Amino acid sequence: MSATKTANKKLKISLYTATSIVIANMIGTGVFTSLGYQVIDIKSILPLILLWFIGGITALCGALSYSELAASIPRSGGEYHFLREIYHPSLGFVAGWVSATVGFAAPTALAAMALGKYANSVLPQFNPTFLAATVVIGTTALHATNKNFGSKFQNLFTTIKVVLIFLFILFGFFIETPQDISLMPVEGDFDILLSPAFAVSLIYVSYAYTGWNVAAYLTGEIEKPQRNVPRALIQGTALVMFMYVLLNYIFLYTAPISSLEGQVEIGYISAIEIFGVTGGKIMGLTISLLLISTVSAMVFAGPRVMQVMGEDIKFFHFLSIKRNDIPRNAVIFQGVLTLIFIFSSSFDQALTFAGFTLSLVTFLTVAGVFVLRIRKPELDRPFKIPGYPVTPIIFLVLVGWTLIFILRDKPTESIAGLLTVFAGLVIYFAVVHKKSE
Repeated sequence: MSATKTANKKLKISLYTATSIVIANMIGTGVFTSLGYQVIDIKSILPLILLWFIGGITALCGALSYSELAASIPRSGGEYHFLREIYHPSLGFVAGWVSATVGFAAPTALAAMALGKYANSVLPQFNPTFLAATVVIGTTALHATNKNFGSKFQNLFTTIKVVLIFLFILFGFFIETPQDISLMPVEGDFDILLSPAFAVSLIYVSYAYTGWNVAAYLTGEIEKPQRNVPRALIQGTALVMFMYVLLNYIFLYTAPISSLEGQVEIGYISAIEIFGVTGGKIMGLTISLLLISTVSAMVFAGPRVMQVMGEDIKFFHFLSIKRNDIPRNAVIFQGVLTLIFIFSSSFDQALTFAGFTLSLVTFLTVAGVFVLRIRKPELDRPFKIPGYPVTPIIFLVLVGWTLIFILRDKPTESIAGLLTVFAGLVIYFAVVHKKSE
């Protein structure tokens, strides 16, 4: 008995690992790429920095809301489990469907694609697409075979990533010829904050913050989940928000906006200004290597959603099959979907599509905090949202405002997101619901 308990304890995810996974999921593609798209329509410094501050506040409000849900109805599965319990199994299925098809596969593909582009900028002989695919195959094989080694790999790469980002920021402040920028408001800044361009840019920022909710997908595997899941969500999100604001300030402080406009490799461009051509190449290659941590974190977390779906739904039972406490079929399934995204989508289209679709699901989940409090007021809530009801309302207002403008200004990607949700509903009622009758 004691040996079994010891073995099970070893397989549990610690608070440090859970926080590392949150940080690794968040710090990846978005922060090193999206500023290039934002400066196309926004040239003023204060609104650009406010984008990252507002995005951070939104993510933190979301993390606090998810913390209450995870502590109140603890189980792995994230939005799949939350929406299933709060609303109806059909909405839970849609959330799981989105997580399985878009929520992890698309961001994993984007992180791998960014890795490939950064590496290709430094070493042109490497094909960025095939390099991205190789990294996905490698991390998938790692997490499909060894859970403990996967956790150690995740902790190591995430720690190195955070240290290097802070070093990047520190050296950026000592550049010899910085850009003449100021955080003081100038004429027209207020109009920019209320403009469609600002709202559309927020979708890129919200994508960069995607991952703040990842610990909720692993609730059942985390030590003392009712205490540690909220800690992991809040600590990870707060640290990333601090780094994002500083990092984007350094990008603007070190490189002219004209050189950033429309570019994907923002970190590489800034690194050349800070460290010179050779140092910039080394840093660009380092960034690409550290994006392995982001790919790894998503490969680790995503299959847990599919696993829970497989436990609840007979049609997807094959995804719940575990070997050595690893949902191997789900890991492989997500890896295949990720490769399809890599070989079939452009970077900016995949980013907007993923950002819009995921925001829809998180909007519905945070709204579920109100529904659950009304439907089950007697439910034990070990963690309650500070500042309720203002905190979740801030999230819903900012995310809802962004979704409206994305629908208007990016109709193709928005319609694709809505069709993904609709396809999930069709599959549920046509296949899953009938099978359960």
